[in-house]
Amino acid sequence: MTGLIVPPGHGRKLITKAQEVTFKATKAHGSSVSIFEVVVPPGFDVGAHVHKDSQEFFYVLEGELQLLAFEPTRRTEDSWHDWESPAGDGVVRATEGACMFVPPGIPHAFRNASDEPARMLFQCYPSPYHEYYFEEIAEIWAAGGAVDPEAVEQMRQRYDVSQITPLRYEPPTPLSSPSASEHGA
Repeated sequence: MTGLIVPPGHGRKLITKAQEVTFKATKAHGSSVSIFEVVVPPGFDVGAHVHKDSQEFFYVLEGELQLLAFEPTRRTEDSWHDWESPAGDGVVRATEGACMFVPPGIPHAFRNASDEPARMLFQCYPSPYHEYYFEEIAEIWAAGGAVDPEAVEQMRQRYDVSQITPLRYEPPTPLSSPSASEHGA
């Protein structure tokens, strides 16, 4: 028996308009934990969600993400960005080296509100729930056209994902730079 060594930039990649996920260690490798490297583009918001059985770990490698991992005093269905915990905690601005552990049953979310991509290491136990989830969501994004919300909800139920607020991907609009003549140059 041997271990697994994955060189930088290697691993099976799933690339969609909303994320780039590289599988690093999976059930097929004998791992009980699914491990991924995820590039989160500007404007991506996974939406608040909860897992009944899964636990997750996120580690910010590059860039900046907003993170949430608590049961709020009041859940709202549209957005988690203003949620507050009973202790007064709110969303955390996480930069390189920050991490988040999420036990089963705890609402959590991340989003990239910056104008630069962020990169994180993501681990989920037990495998292979998120492996299958990423594969199916990539197929849905790749199909183009309108996404069937009922099909997405059924997929989430199969993989222990109870969505609370919507997943959103709203890339920032590039700012137009004024021309030199507008600056009086």
